[in-house]
Amino acid sequence: MSNLYNDEKYRRIHFAVMAIEGCAKKLNISGEEMFKRLNKQDIIHSRLIKHYELLHTQSLDWVVDDTIETLNNWEKEKKETVI
Repeated sequence: MSNLYNDEKYRRIHFAVMAIEGCAKKLNISGEEMFKRLNKQDIIHSRLIKHYELLHTQSLDWVVDDTIETLNNWEKEKKETVI
């Protein structure tokens, strides 16, 4: 039986949780609100989990800043296309 912490799926989810909480802290909002915003834009799965191999080599601060920038851009783009 493999160790839970060596499991690829666990590492990807743990990384996403750390990024979500880091973003929430930086924006001074709850983790739940951050999760909802990121999930609505599909950033959790399409970026954080899917691109784990690349992103986890960066600092957490970099990932947080990049994720917030991506979220803001995607939310803005979505609002512009809806109008």
